[in-house]
This record gives sequence, structure tokens and C-alpha cells, in this order.
Amino acid sequence: MITATQMRGARAMMGMSIQQLATASGLPAAIIETLEQDHSSGEPQALLAVKNALEAAGVIFLASGNHDEGGPGVRLKARTSVDEGLRPENLNSTNDD
Repeated sequence: MITATQMRGARAMMGMSIQQLATASGLPAAIIETLEQDHSSGEPQALLAVKNALEAAGVIFLASGNHDEGGPGVRLKARTSVDEGLRPENLNSTNDD
């Protein structure tokens, strides 16, 4: 399960307020605040709701030892946008807006 630090970091990366995360997860803001302080006393269902809401917003939670060294972490999902714009080598005076 995710840690309180991962939860705070993911929310910060997404620019979400506690209230926005509460709405997205279907939990009261007070529960989010408690979980972010120390989730050890939190209910697994509440942690799962928060994890799902943050993943839906665009983050990936990394378990300890997933990548190189270090403990658990958070990163943004890769963008899968269809319109990625023009590559620099394709820019010219006719398409330079």
C-alpha cells in the first residue's frame, strides 16, 4: 500500500488540494488529512480510494526498490496525447505560429 509521504507527494505533483482529493476519492477531507499525517491507523479501503483517485489523476506509485536505489516513490504517468506538436526538425517559416 502507499505511504503517507507518497500520498502527500502525489497530491502536490498533481496540484490537488486536500478538498479536491477528498472529492475525487469520495472521502471526507478530515480522513485525507489524517492519512497524510500517518496512514498506519488508516483503513485499507480509505487508502485504496486515495490511491485510485491519485492514479486516475495521473500518477504512478513506485514500491521500494522498483527503480534503482531508494524507497517508495511517485512519478507522473507518461503522456499519451495524440497531438504532440511539431518536432523541431520539422519547423519552418510556414508553420512557425
